[in-house]
Amino acid sequence: MSANLITDYFEKLAACIASATYSDVTGQSMTAEGAFKHVLDRLRDTAASNRKVLFCGNGGSAGICSHMATDFFKNGGIKALALNDSSALTCLSNDYGYEFVFSKQIEMIADAEDVLVAISSSGRSENILKAVTAARAKKCHVVTLSGFKEDNPLRQSGDVNIHVSALDYGFVESAHLALITAIIDLYMGWPNIKYPT
Repeated sequence: MSANLITDYFEKLAACIASATYSDVTGQSMTAEGAFKHVLDRLRDTAASNRKVLFCGNGGSAGICSHMATDFFKNGGIKALALNDSSALTCLSNDYGYEFVFSKQIEMIADAEDVLVAISSSGRSENILKAVTAARAKKCHVVTLSGFKEDNPLRQSGDVNIHVSALDYGFVESAHLALITAIIDLYMGWPNIKYPT
């Protein structure tokens, strides 16, 4: 293996993160600054009003959800929950079908003005799209992260939509993790973050 191959890998990953695109629910393009400001303002409002952030994703995206929900409540002091508990997923998929594993939870525990962070590399996962519909019905705010094709339906459904233009799961998922980490770090005041001990 050559050093150039490793360098190329990380340069491509950095390019995926840097070239992420942002849009609103109408499909209008947003700047990175505008999108981040919108999400950060929403998080401040969510914390101030004692609301919560809900995360949903499948596979590697579910891992991001668990990681970030923990960071949001432990480091950011924001109520946060990943909707991927194994008992809940198996129960709801058995009783209703896997396409409803997140939407049923949102119907039960979401409150108006909560925030849903919906993550799907393809932007086409039926259970994620149904989660967004359920969150909208509960009058939640929605942030989406997707990848692959630009015309994926998830990218058109959030108040802020973050799209990573890559076709490799690893690059899309790593970029999503970096982007959400940036959101919570900036929320906490990076570069002068004081992590709880």
